[in-house]
Amino acid sequence: MKLMLAVALFATNLPAQEPELIVQPETAEVEVDSRFQFSARLVDAGGVAVDDVVIRWFALSPDVATISETGEVTALVPGQARFAARTDQRQTKIFTVTVPQLPAADIRLSVDGETLRAGSSAQLLVQVRTRLGVELRDQRVRFTAGDGNIASVDETGRVFGRNPGRTVVRAVSGAASSEIEVEVLANQARSYRITQAATEVQTGDVVRLSVEGVGAGGEVVEGFRPAWSVGGMGATVEPDGAQGVFVAESPGVYRVTALIGENAVQSTTISVVQRETQGELNLVGRGPASQHHSADMWAFEGVDGRDYAYIGTFAYDWMKAWDVTDPANPVLTDSVQVDARRINDVKIHPNSRIGIITREGASSRRNGIVLLDLSDPGHPSIMSEYTETVTGGVHNVWIDGDNDLIYAVHNGTSEIHIIDIADPANPAEIGRWGIDKQSKSLHDVIVQNGYAYLSYWNDGIVMLDVGAGTHGGTPREPQFVSQFEYPVANNSHTAFRYGRYLFVGDEVFPAGWNVDQPIDARGYVHVVDYIDIENPVEVATYEVPEAGAHNFWVENDLLYIGYYQAGLRIVDVSGELRGDLYAQGREVASLRTTDENTTVANWSMTFGAQIFKGNIYTGDLNSGLWIAKYSLPELTP
Repeated sequence: MKLMLAVALFATNLPAQEPELIVQPETAEVEVDSRFQFSARLVDAGGVAVDDVVIRWFALSPDVATISETGEVTALVPGQARFAARTDQRQTKIFTVTVPQLPAADIRLSVDGETLRAGSSAQLLVQVRTRLGVELRDQRVRFTAGDGNIASVDETGRVFGRNPGRTVVRAVSGAASSEIEVEVLANQARSYRITQAATEVQTGDVVRLSVEGVGAGGEVVEGFRPAWSVGGMGATVEPDGAQGVFVAESPGVYRVTALIGENAVQSTTISVVQRETQGELNLVGRGPASQHHSADMWAFEGVDGRDYAYIGTFAYDWMKAWDVTDPANPVLTDSVQVDARRINDVKIHPNSRIGIITREGASSRRNGIVLLDLSDPGHPSIMSEYTETVTGGVHNVWIDGDNDLIYAVHNGTSEIHIIDIADPANPAEIGRWGIDKQSKSLHDVIVQNGYAYLSYWNDGIVMLDVGAGTHGGTPREPQFVSQFEYPVANNSHTAFRYGRYLFVGDEVFPAGWNVDQPIDARGYVHVVDYIDIENPVEVATYEVPEAGAHNFWVENDLLYIGYYQAGLRIVDVSGELRGDLYAQGREVASLRTTDENTTVANWSMTFGAQIFKGNIYTGDLNSGLWIAKYSLPELTP
């Protein structure tokens, strides 16, 4: 009896089971422009529906699909959409909808090159698109030629000219089809030869090859666009117009072959030796921080003629000022404390009289930026702040010193807010720019030579004219130039333009990362060719295995990268770039930024790099300021 009573008393003290919100079905597949009705009910512990419950529906991926007040989903574009159902008692249920890719609706055909001669070949350029205009990159396409006596076409879309005349080539993918008329001209070439810039190179060097014909009288016949291939696993050759672009990762002798026509093949050899990596990267000085985490930094010469490095903090509320006039012995001169949980970015006006620090996580929830008076750079003071339109937090900024403007990345709108600081005591927003999309995330901005590069995370890199004038843009009224997105998920974090190339960095953190523990970051550097600024193309990558890229700087043909747990890395980016720069041996030096003065033992988290007066300045998330120097060995007579 006592036991039964105890059990009964225990049972009455058990917490009541919360009602459960049930959505049916938990997932569904909905075609574009189609609708699907979801239902939801709240049930108690016994499975009995609770009456008089108000359920609200929310679209978490509104660019893919929307949901009505009654739970009816409308699919807009292909992708994965997430939704939430919520009761007035705050029970929530997350569910998903898959919107499958649309089938091929349109095929666009063109022939690579202006001429196709008998005995030669050319590649069909094929674009398969859905009815929404989305390109299907890996879609299977079948090809046929109308008159096989004039031309044939293989499974890859390569057209082989046989005899002068005209015929039609047809392409079919699903229910979509397209035709193009191909003209085959007479061929004056009686033989062929490969021309190339070099026969002996280092790994990572790019060699461009082309094919020219030789007529009966020795005259040169041009206009051939062969299919290129290379034997062996350590090198690649890719077509670029009429040329083949060769680059090797491993030493060896490679045979490059040009398939000119059905019965015309030429080949050549290229000898490749291991790339020489000269130079040393040595530590010059330290500004240690072992009691808190550090963030980005900026080095500059102050109005007093001395050199300084300002560095922000992560999960803390002050910026530190270091005197680095003697870079081997940095001296902490002062700090500036503000209401923030993160001072991610520090930038200095080119006149060295104004500094900008960004704020995130303020207790007042009014973040924005803080302007510093640098009349005494060893002891900066707060001049003013701007929060009015950027209260949601600013992650990064760029200063246009010529026009006294700040381009601020606002976390709240994921847009660039343009702030006039001509009167630094009274900053004012005078414009903004953002992509026309509800769900977006802007992370960084840099302005170089009249163009702004916006790192728009999953939407890639957006290039704006902010004074270059090519697209009618001005510093106050940016104009769109182009957008570059990776073929796979982006995580576009930062960018830096150097010559024809834009270096774009990923940032990938593991789920549940903890700033006080080792962070196993990932991400790498994409090298994008911007020689045609409206049609950028990725041509190379640099990826350190098992590590993650962060911010970087390029100067004098060297790429300096804060590569998080892989430390500070320096990469040779001279000449033309193609392929895997890491595998090619283009890395020339590295330095692991960790020592005994750190918040996380034996774990670098190098934030970035800046070249200032011949030294490399960088902050480490776990250990503060680092100053290093890269030097080439002295030549001996």
